[in-house]
Amino acid sequence: MTLAGPEPHKISDIARHWAAATPDAIAIREEGAQLSFGRLWQNVEAASRFLREQGVDSGDRVMIVAENCTAVITLLFALSELGAWPAIVNARLSEREIEAIREHCTPRLMIFTHSASPDAVRHGVRYRAREIAPEGLGPLMLGAHDATAIPEPEALAREVALLIYTSGTTGKPKGVMATHRGLLHFARVSASSRNMTPADCAYAVMPMSHIFGLATLLLATFQAGASLLLAARFSAEEVLAALAADEISILQGVPTMFTRIVAQVREQGGLRFTSKLRYLYTGGGPLDPTLKKDVEALFGQPLHHGYGMTEYAGSLFITRMERPRQDCSSGEIVEGAELRIVDAEHNDVERGTPGELWVRGPGVMRGYYRAPEQTAEALRPGGWLNTGDIGRLGDDGALFIVGRTKDLIIRSGFNVYPIEVESVINTHESIRQSAVVGRATSDGNEEVIAFVELKEDAEFDVEELQDYLADRLSAYKRPARIVRIDAIPTTASGKLLKQKLRALAGELQAH
Repeated sequence: MTLAGPEPHKISDIARHWAAATPDAIAIREEGAQLSFGRLWQNVEAASRFLREQGVDSGDRVMIVAENCTAVITLLFALSELGAWPAIVNARLSEREIEAIREHCTPRLMIFTHSASPDAVRHGVRYRAREIAPEGLGPLMLGAHDATAIPEPEALAREVALLIYTSGTTGKPKGVMATHRGLLHFARVSASSRNMTPADCAYAVMPMSHIFGLATLLLATFQAGASLLLAARFSAEEVLAALAADEISILQGVPTMFTRIVAQVREQGGLRFTSKLRYLYTGGGPLDPTLKKDVEALFGQPLHHGYGMTEYAGSLFITRMERPRQDCSSGEIVEGAELRIVDAEHNDVERGTPGELWVRGPGVMRGYYRAPEQTAEALRPGGWLNTGDIGRLGDDGALFIVGRTKDLIIRSGFNVYPIEVESVINTHESIRQSAVVGRATSDGNEEVIAFVELKEDAEFDVEELQDYLADRLSAYKRPARIVRIDAIPTTASGKLLKQKLRALAGELQAH
């Protein structure tokens, strides 16, 4: 859906448009309360005045330690109006992680949404923030004003919409400078690809500190004039209750979220939902055939899939509603994006051959904040972004993600892609989900280590599982060790924490 009227130039223009066009339409549903677009915009204007009073201006950074709530959305648009940059970080991060981001972005202010997050209270106390309740925002904790913070130049300040922090391979935070142009383009493409209308309501539990929650859920939903059902934390029981109450038409999340929903339905003995639910989508991680089959059988409709990244302000590939797929591909390239698949020498490979994905288009980030070397490594001549992901194109142009460059395991000279091994392990009747990592051996080789999370009441028979895999995987792809784990560790956005699993694999080697 295309917004009528003047072309939007900043992300807050989306909310402004609907406040003028349909002021009484519901924008946000949260804990039984409803907020219209008109009232939301009044709150944005009040929040803008408050932030100005606190000394925030164009080019400043404001760090928002939060979980999903209306105040986060209000602050996002208010800062957009001022030309300041929100750096929304998940309150469930550790003290060390929060401090690393604060030290890196040097915010003018720190704001903590303590009324929506117990963890935000903890961080707010640590930074000696005081409790306030400004107009349009409600109860917050406000940190001290940093008079030493240096604003960014006006031109850069107006181009960049916000900072999204993501961990690199070293675990150090990287601040992605996402642009207004890229986010607006993605909002339009995403809303159009899902055929969204103002009648839709999307379940919004993906953290807005992550590109999935911020772009795919918030901005794309508002682009269509549709509403959000906000949730601070994921609960399979709450999702199923919302479905039974006919509250949501669009359900989107990472694969681990759908894994938990399937498990909850099995535990409670069935699923109740009405015909309002019309669209299912998973992204932010690989989709394996078993989960796709289980979800589609449960809901009786396709589970759509896509591929995107923080550095591109959203999805690059997505399956089409009119052409649902039987496989687990990421679908077709979106409007405005271009793709190259290259080998180690940066030469294009033949179709069907796996290679590193390079992309180009309006969603490419401005760069990594205060990290010129990392920016130069990611942004290549000609406007290409090196994604660091490995993929291949099918005969029909559909993209199949093979793995991350850093996740690739080289076993006896053969390439092992964890996604393939995980997909096979997940077909076993006892496995809820799995995660595969490589572990260096003393002879300079690598071996495959698999961590598995079992279904409720399932028996863990490692020998039987190894026999099962022997019939389905080449010898070099089979795990040297299969380790049972109570729950596969994930980030706040639901992505697998492969770094933590690699550390666990290293500890296994030491014993």
